[in-house]
This record gives sequence, structure tokens and C-alpha cells, in this order.
Amino acid sequence: MGTVIDFETGAVAQLQRRVAQAEEDNRDLLAFAHGHSGATAAIHNAVLAAIEADGLDHLLHIVTQQWPDILGVDAVSLALYVGDRGVRADISGMQFVERAIIEKAAGEIEGVLLRACEQGHPLFGPSSALVQAEALVRLDNAAPLPSGLLALGQRESEDFETEHGADLLRFLGDSLARLIGRWLLP
Repeated sequence: MGTVIDFETGAVAQLQRRVAQAEEDNRDLLAFAHGHSGATAAIHNAVLAAIEADGLDHLLHIVTQQWPDILGVDAVSLALYVGDRGVRADISGMQFVERAIIEKAAGEIEGVLLRACEQGHPLFGPSSALVQAEALVRLDNAAPLPSGLLALGQRESEDFETEHGADLLRFLGDSLARLIGRWLLP
């Protein structure tokens, strides 16, 4: 007479592992979707707040004072150059900066750069020492409008969802560039 082989125990164990993996994958997917929808909502809210600006000064106030809370970041800096001039705006106000510094920084970025760092980009100004993760967004406008860089920084270094995060930040930068143009065109 033959020996009975128990396939059921192995099959049930394998099925249990697969179900556990599927549940973990599902939790990860839900967490990503929640985070992505939260990031999307934050970007949209930032753009809507900027659209409400009633002038360039008000737009700069919204970007430097309100966007940190809206976007959940610790530092926002906006650096623009036009002609031979450069300016940098952050929570402490506006300062003149060499055009070449802004132009070089923006020229090194193709759209959006997301990275962890030991110290933030110098365009963060005094806040650069606190920044451990940054998103640098290139702002492009045709002359005679200003071009430059939007810098978003966080104190906590964290991994970025590069593809989707970059697309959202590119939308934010493109919207900001157009809004700046709106207030500078006659």
C-alpha cells in the first residue's frame, strides 16, 4: 500500500503567506494614495491661494508666508532674476542677490530636483542651515519676465516619491511663473 502525501498543509501555508503579502501591499497602496491625494490637495490649495493675490507684493507674501503652512514645509524661498538683477524672497523679506547665483542654480535643474541634504541650498538664506530635505523647482518665463527658482525645504530628511512629487511641484512652479508674469505684464 502507498504513502499518503499531505499537500494541504503546504498549500494552506503558501496561501496564508500570499494573503498576508496582498494585505500588506494593499495597506502600502492605500497609504501612498492617501499621501498622494494629500500632496495633490496641498499643491492645488497653494495655487488657489496664489491666484487670490491682488498684486505682486501680495503674491510674494502668500508664497513666503502662507505656502509653508499650506504645503507642510518649513522653509520657502523664491529667487528671481531679470535683466542684470536678482532678488530672493523668504519669510524675512526680500534681499538683492547676484543674478549669476540664481541663474546658475536654476540652470543646474531640469524642472524639479528633490533631494535629502546636510544643509539646504544657499538660496534659502539663513534657513539653509536647518533644511535637511529640499525641492528646487525651476521657474521659466520668456524675457522680459523674470525666471528663477522656488525652493521648498524641510527640517526632516525623508525619502521623496520622485515621479509623482516632481509632477506636482512642476505644476506648482509653472503656475507660480505664470502668476508672476500676470502681475508684471502691462
